[in-house]
Formats: sequence, structure tokens, C-alpha cells
Amino acid sequence: MDDLLERALDVDVTEAASAAVLAAVAEAERYADAVIGVPPLPGGAEWEAEQGTDLPARRERAWQIVQLRVELAAGMDPLGTLVGLRRTGATWELIGRAAGISRQSAHERWAGRLAFLDQ
Repeated sequence: MDDLLERALDVDVTEAASAAVLAAVAEAERYADAVIGVPPLPGGAEWEAEQGTDLPARRERAWQIVQLRVELAAGMDPLGTLVGLRRTGATWELIGRAAGISRQSAHERWAGRLAFLDQ
């Protein structure tokens, strides 16, 4: 085999794969920001106006749903986003809807991996 092919077959791609995953996550986050919007900076008038309302929680939930949808469409593992959604009370119905599957299918697909949240 020629040297170039040998190099291509032998090179450790672990670091590049990690960088690709991080870039994909960053792009999904950027897209969620573009769709949902970023929260106001703490201490500002907009931030103060939101305090005591459910708007910050609703924004975060919607942001996580966009993140989940992008991750699933890109073939990424959505475990981190699912942890966030379930920790904030997202139902399997909502998660299934975001994934384009039934509540039961979402539960069957991911509940086992999130069992540690119920302990």
C-alpha cells in the first residue's frame, strides 16, 4: 500500500472526531439561539421584567426542543439535551412530539438511559 493510504488508515482520529462533535453541538446551539432568541442579560430592564414570570423557563424549554431536533436530524446522541429536558419536567409526550414519534416510543427509546434521574 502506498504511504498516503497507510497514513490515512493509521492516523488517530479521536481528537478530530471530538472536535467535530463539539462543532456540531455549537452549531445546534447557535441555531437554537437564532430560532428562539437569547435571554436578556442579567440586571438589564428586560431581564428584570421577566423575573417572576414563566418566560425564562418557557424560553429554555423551547431552546432545548430545537437543540433536540437538530441533534436528532444530524444523527447525534441527544442524551445531554434529554437530561436537561427531563430535569426541567418535560414530558415524554413533548419529547416524542419533538422527535416525531409517540410518547410511548420516546419513553421506550430513551427512558432506560435516563433512569439515573429517577433515583
